Amino acid sequence: MMLKRIVFLFVAALSTVIARADAPASEPTTATVPLFGNTYVTAGPKRAVRIDAEGVRGWTDPTNVLSTYFSVGTPGELKLALCGKTVGEHPARIEVTVGGERFAVEVTNSEPGIIPVGTIRVERPGYVRVDMRGAAGCCDFGTYTALRLSGEAAGGRVTAIPEEDTGNWTYWGRRGPSVHMKYPAPAGERIRYFYNEVTVPEGEDVLHSYYMVNGFNGGYMGMQVNGPEPDQRRILFSVWSGYTTDNPQEIPEEYRVRRLRRGEGVHIGEFGNEGSGGQSYMYYPWEAGKTYRFITEVRPDGPERTVFTGYFCGHDGKWRLVASFMRPDPGKQHETYYTGMHSFLENFDPEMGFEMRKVYFGNQWAVTTDGRWIELTEGVFTIDNTGNSGIRLDYDGGEEQGRFYLRNCGFFDGTVPYGARFSRPATGAAPRVDLDALAGIPTVE
Repeated sequence: MMLKRIVFLFVAALSTVIARADAPASEPTTATVPLFGNTYVTAGPKRAVRIDAEGVRGWTDPTNVLSTYFSVGTPGELKLALCGKTVGEHPARIEVTVGGERFAVEVTNSEPGIIPVGTIRVERPGYVRVDMRGAAGCCDFGTYTALRLSGEAAGGRVTAIPEEDTGNWTYWGRRGPSVHMKYPAPAGERIRYFYNEVTVPEGEDVLHSYYMVNGFNGGYMGMQVNGPEPDQRRILFSVWSGYTTDNPQEIPEEYRVRRLRRGEGVHIGEFGNEGSGGQSYMYYPWEAGKTYRFITEVRPDGPERTVFTGYFCGHDGKWRLVASFMRPDPGKQHETYYTGMHSFLENFDPEMGFEMRKVYFGNQWAVTTDGRWIELTEGVFTIDNTGNSGIRLDYDGGEEQGRFYLRNCGFFDGTVPYGARFSRPATGAAPRVDLDALAGIPTVE
């Protein structure tokens, strides 16, 4: 699920250059990349290996591949070494693959030390992936805490998640940057509905991804991949309470989000740890490569109450009510309509931050309070604090083939500046949607 970000106070030097120790002039510059935060189990059973603040431990399965990622700002020679030791009496044998080169490494030290791996040449700035696999026949492949880098490529900017975990950097950094596309509202208009279409390309429906389609000030609506089976995919619609807390039990009664309507097969509940409020979701086997339609309504019910309603259209062409919530806003003196139109893409599993994902959003329209459909053809790209801090550089967005797109995670090279503006060609044809018919969809008690 989308987590409302804790505001991090990043120190600029630590957020982009990690654990660099400038050696005397006679020795090469070095940098240290902690394995905790920058290493994933990319093959084999994930639970068989423990990666935490003490490093890599319990690594005994030769089918596991441990992949460490970091970015260098300077091309040139790069020497790699591991910081670690054996476990038990016997040497550990591992194979390290980086930049197309393979190195057989035997670890014999029983106390923590520096273990040389090998030297590669980095041809261009960007991300480097280091894979480690244990050799069959060993009972334990050792315990390791970091990669030690030296050489010309280590002398410039080295980007990775730092060892210091102030502000929970490792959790957010492992998840990867969340990316957003904002749709500026037409000036001087009061917006009641927002219409948007979403397409997840084939192969981009990565486990534990949230493709948020219709965002608004106070909540969001979109599609999730919650498990490997088609029946574990969800359509999610959430509304935050006006009372700020991460514990829904702390919300005073007069601030509680209340359910007004519920669609067929929809689960209703509360959520926390990201602000708190009302949440609804339905299981729907949406498919990559197909386009889905969303409409979200925001309207006042007097100055102190706002009604939020979400509708979803599946690949069968049928519109479904997800839910309708009423949010009290005690003391508010003005009526609230739809503001903050946006979409976003995020990974909500810190073990899946090495997988790239991409999504398209197209054919955006706003519907005014007097019933006019206005096409929205402008998009503004933004990122969260994980991207803004500089500890992850794998974020992207823009316009492609007449639609806006967002891309994140996977440690690809190439980023888009915060606030970059894009435009898509207008279609000129408003969607054929009977809004009165949507309002008449039966409610399930």
